[in-house]
Amino acid sequence: MHFKKRILSVLLMIACTAGLIYSGNGSVGELIDFNRPGTLLDNKETIYFWYTDEQMTSFLNSAAVEFGQEKGVRVIPVLTSEGEYLEAIGRTSLEDGQTPDLYLIPNDSLEKAYLAGLASATTDGGTVCNTDYFPEASLAAVNYHGKNIAYPLYYETSVLLYNDTYLQDWIGQQQEKLVDIENGKEVTVGGEDVTSGDIIAVMNSASLATLEDILTVANTFDVPEEVDCIMKWDVSDIFYNYWFVGSYLNVGGLAGDDEETISIHTKEAAECLKAYQSLNQFFSIESDTITYESVIDEFIQGKVMFTVATSDIIARMEQAKEDGSFPYEYGITTMPRVSEELGSAPLSMTGAVVVNGYTTHKQLANEFAIYLVTQCADDLYQKTGKISANALTEVDNGAVSIFHSSYANSASLPKMMETGNFWIQLEVLFSKVWNGADVEEQLDELDSRIRAQISAE
Repeated sequence: MHFKKRILSVLLMIACTAGLIYSGNGSVGELIDFNRPGTLLDNKETIYFWYTDEQMTSFLNSAAVEFGQEKGVRVIPVLTSEGEYLEAIGRTSLEDGQTPDLYLIPNDSLEKAYLAGLASATTDGGTVCNTDYFPEASLAAVNYHGKNIAYPLYYETSVLLYNDTYLQDWIGQQQEKLVDIENGKEVTVGGEDVTSGDIIAVMNSASLATLEDILTVANTFDVPEEVDCIMKWDVSDIFYNYWFVGSYLNVGGLAGDDEETISIHTKEAAECLKAYQSLNQFFSIESDTITYESVIDEFIQGKVMFTVATSDIIARMEQAKEDGSFPYEYGITTMPRVSEELGSAPLSMTGAVVVNGYTTHKQLANEFAIYLVTQCADDLYQKTGKISANALTEVDNGAVSIFHSSYANSASLPKMMETGNFWIQLEVLFSKVWNGADVEEQLDELDSRIRAQISAE
């Protein structure tokens, strides 16, 4: 069924003959000559590991040295350009030279890699790629039509970041109201008398379990003068918006690889988007000027109480606390439900270690991949700032455990090449809905467009 896809992918790889790669010690466009004097020092079995993120360099170099000493082999990490990355891997694999034996790639590119022959089934026999090591989100991310074709190394997802100093201040204000009521004083909220039962019900919103809880805080908090907005997030980026509909959009099934499973316009998805649209009435955010960086800057300045953040926020908040630029306490929790009846699920991306289908060192490449995602998992966060997908990882950081919980409940990026522009189109939909477009019409259009793309392919 996928023969046509495979032929097209291989032809695409072969056709891209103009791109170059570069090493971490060189510059863009500098060809790597692994046959130059001093590159090969002996006849040890050698494998090459390609990656594109310079943050991974220290981690990979350390792992390569330790694994090489243990096995009596050589592992050479190769930092390459992000541009036409898979095409460069394919081209190099088909030429005489140093084939990338394994490499790092986001999980949404796995179908393209597999159909081009650049990904092979893992050889761990389920001893590593299982729920003892990884959450279902990880396993689904690296699964393609019932086969594990990569090893999950790290992930990215989102959480709710909040100013805990402000939250405690708000709780204190509610407690003062309770004391006043107990002392026989009349307490009003919004011009209406309230009872102690009303106040206790309001205080339950401190759990931040639902979007309604955040709105309750917003409506009952006598905010400090430096606060410009109770909640603010990057409404222009799908990664920070997706949690609203994540429980109710289905593109490709659990593994994101099933062309027959497309469910976009559902009753629940429409209700969640309407709840999202209504927030524009509470939190005035300009979608055409907002950025993630600007929001985090405002949060650190104390101008925002709640926002949506990715894993980079851990180190950033630790630094802000250390240098005094954030003179408050903060908290991190999983994304709230949209309502008591409607759930939520953040988007996630899984960085996967792939063994090249063209390698002649398949066993050794698989062994190193397993070594990375198991033996080296505890060092990953400290050396890269990326959170290991391995659920057994020991990291002395409470925020990391919250990200683990969020990841376990996340929706993974789909792998289908036909839906490669789905996220761009969904981002456009969110922008239109935020600015008042009809939710039902937007969902209808997106559903029809994605189905047409798949049918055309």
